[in-house]
Amino acid sequence: MNKAKKVIVIGAGIGSLGTAALLSKRGYDVTIVEKNETLGGRANIFTAEGYTFDMGPSWYLMPDIFENFYKLVDEDINEHLDIVRLSPSYRVFFPGDDEIPVLDMESDLEKDLPTLEKLEPGVTPRMRKYLERSKKQYGIAQQHFMHRNYNSVWDFLKWEIAKEGRNMNPLQTMEKYLNKWFKDERLKKILEYTLVFLGSAPSKTPALYNVMNHVDFGMGVFYPRGGIYTIIESFKKMNEKFGTTIRTSAPVKKIIVENNYATGVELDNGEFLKADYVVSNADMWFTETKMLDEKDQTFPEKYWEKSTMAPTAFIMYLGLNGQTPNLTHHNLRFCKDWKQNFVEIFDTPQLPSDPSYYVCKPTHTDKNIAPDGQDILFVLVPLPYEINPTEEEKKSYRDKIINMMKSDLDLPNLEEMINYERSYWGDDFSKDYNAYKGNALGGQAHTLKQTLLRPKNFSKKVKNLYYAGAGTNPGIGVPTSLISSQLAYKRIEGIKHPHPLTDLDG
Repeated sequence: MNKAKKVIVIGAGIGSLGTAALLSKRGYDVTIVEKNETLGGRANIFTAEGYTFDMGPSWYLMPDIFENFYKLVDEDINEHLDIVRLSPSYRVFFPGDDEIPVLDMESDLEKDLPTLEKLEPGVTPRMRKYLERSKKQYGIAQQHFMHRNYNSVWDFLKWEIAKEGRNMNPLQTMEKYLNKWFKDERLKKILEYTLVFLGSAPSKTPALYNVMNHVDFGMGVFYPRGGIYTIIESFKKMNEKFGTTIRTSAPVKKIIVENNYATGVELDNGEFLKADYVVSNADMWFTETKMLDEKDQTFPEKYWEKSTMAPTAFIMYLGLNGQTPNLTHHNLRFCKDWKQNFVEIFDTPQLPSDPSYYVCKPTHTDKNIAPDGQDILFVLVPLPYEINPTEEEKKSYRDKIINMMKSDLDLPNLEEMINYERSYWGDDFSKDYNAYKGNALGGQAHTLKQTLLRPKNFSKKVKNLYYAGAGTNPGIGVPTSLISSQLAYKRIEGIKHPHPLTDLDG
């Protein structure tokens, strides 16, 4: 046991909470310091006028990752979370498509194949083969890539990794890969929409991420009753049980470095906290450029200027005075010109003229988060992280999206139904989470280069300084951030095991 070893964990996102739980369970003396009043990072929450809103992540995917984590710390996930499988998993809207304007996906291949046949007759054998391959690749990713710590790009050239990597189609883009399998543009949109979770475009994302289609079609979409924030509450409960000290409203001013070792942190109020190890789950850019002196920065400002970040987002939190029966829990509105939408987000940054957007109606599944007979809508529109719209432009774009929803989703009385409304933009992400240029997902887009060369989870300049969260390996997303906590734990414990942890000894 390591009871004498003190660890400071900066930030209280899922990566922080996971790292802290693992280390505290192991016997380390762990303190979490969080700048905001609430835990969770981007998985935040707020209440207003009887409505309870999850502010960020809303999809519960890759349930195996969560189940494995709870087993690692000897906890029963079912005692913490009430997980339900959604049916349908999500609803897709194709505005202007007279043939199939709306369809539901079930994440059950036998139920989904008849739907997919309507889009592309004769697709069944190809879809079966494609998803069999996607499932195999997901297994490879789990066993050889996602749970492995990398020290340099040369690690990818080791025989075992290179051999398995060839089966992942790493040098093809998702766009080109899917074009070899399917013809119908609507079908390909369904297979590409998960890339939004990775913050990248189909033309720039390596085909190895088609593993997400196994996650979608093969594993299902779930929801923890009470909302995504119940996961944060669960992790808070576990940390308190294991002895973690949690401090909120405690922003870190600086990471203290002595003789090239991280020895603690200085808080904004001038307080010093000593530590043997420091783990930062704060925005990677902010950690490197604001918390460290220039000589101690592995990733200085010039590094970030050359990076492609994940998009930012325009979010509306809407509390309605009635119900929207034509919406399900998850709803996706796909634009007509798919490629142009990605061009406007990644290549010629602007407010998209015909955006794809996402609408979550959690009250479809959970009636306890809003007044009786009323719905909550969480509306998210991906936007370029590089733009800074004026207040007038924000209002105009808000009106544009509301009008689109009236037409696209058959909500003609939406404006009159809005009982509560709050908007959230890129500058809010910067203010609340120190997000680089207001990016919404916490890290770099998953292009091929930024997949292979993603910032590692340790500092090359400062010993005993580690990283967790979406900014490091394995990348963006709640489940992957949870994996990052296990990778940080492996670093501190010196565990070389490249596969998922099955116990805290590796």
